[in-house]
Amino acid sequence: MVWFLNFVSKRKNTNQNAIQMINKVVLVGYLGKDPIIRRTEAGIPVATFSMATSESYKDKEGNWQDKTEWHNIVLWRGAAESAEKRFKKGSLVYIEGKLTTRSYEQDGVTKYITEVVGDTVRLLEKRESSGGYQNVPPPTEPPVSNKSYNTNTSTTPDVPIDSVGEADDLPF
Repeated sequence: MVWFLNFVSKRKNTNQNAIQMINKVVLVGYLGKDPIIRRTEAGIPVATFSMATSESYKDKEGNWQDKTEWHNIVLWRGAAESAEKRFKKGSLVYIEGKLTTRSYEQDGVTKYITEVVGDTVRLLEKRESSGGYQNVPPPTEPPVSNKSYNTNTSTTPDVPIDSVGEADDLPF
């Protein structure tokens, strides 16, 4: 689904007439593996995991086809702590954030990775002890969000995040 936003605003604190850009991602999908939690040197928690989203469509012959996309997710601070406590492989979750890219060196080769840096997360389902799923009633608390923190998560983290989500590192 493509969302078109007809949103233009002028920046007040510049001499140029600049257009405000939007980088917004909203995903609802299943975790491919348990979140991996690391901490920066300053003790700030960072969670990384893969997430699958799927769509179904009819092909030319009228047969239903499924297409799954895998996304690399990074959560910071409170959202990371919430993921550590509540998210498990197979959990259905809502993630809202922004798309980022970064590069890293591995065996002398520069590699690039695209990630969704989530700032709002919500668990939508949870596993029962029987292994099945149940719908969780609407939460009585707001979704976990990092928006209340006065930090800039748009830059590369001060500790490297190992090559999470490489193409040949399938989460199943």
